[in-house]
Amino acid sequence: MNQSIKLLLLSSIGMLLVSGIATAQVDKNSEIYQTLKEKDSILFELGFNKCEVEKSAELMYDDLEFYHDKGGITNSKEEFISTMKNGVCSDNNTEKVYRFLVAESLEVFPMYNNGKLYGALQNGKHFFSTDKNMTYQKTDNYALFSHLWIIEENEWKLKRVISYNHTSKEKTEN
Repeated sequence: MNQSIKLLLLSSIGMLLVSGIATAQVDKNSEIYQTLKEKDSILFELGFNKCEVEKSAELMYDDLEFYHDKGGITNSKEEFISTMKNGVCSDNNTEKVYRFLVAESLEVFPMYNNGKLYGALQNGKHFFSTDKNMTYQKTDNYALFSHLWIIEENEWKLKRVISYNHTSKEKTEN
């Protein structure tokens, strides 16, 4: 399947969810929600913020696809990990960027095949700053994300990522 078709398929799923046609978001206290929230923390708190990239790599399929509205397409876990190690987690990176989840924005939509749970779509909003103590109220530097998680051998693994609507303007404090 070529990348245009994959992107169209993922966009269509997202549009269905946003339009209200498929509104099966799970409760924030549910096991699936809590599990994927924990996976988000491993991906970003450990992998992105603390640069323990190998820990987040364990959560990804080898054929991970990452679609970024500013940075283009990454076509594999290997490419993604290389980008992380040579970018935000590089020893040459003079200004570390941190990622923060807007907790109340996180949503999880389970996906079933003939009544059997096989995956979930996780949507949310996050923001980025060089200040590791930044709060959301001080920034407009946010983005939206959708993560497609698939269950493989009773483990949740990240299959597809869409990161979009990035802004870069930070508010000044008055």
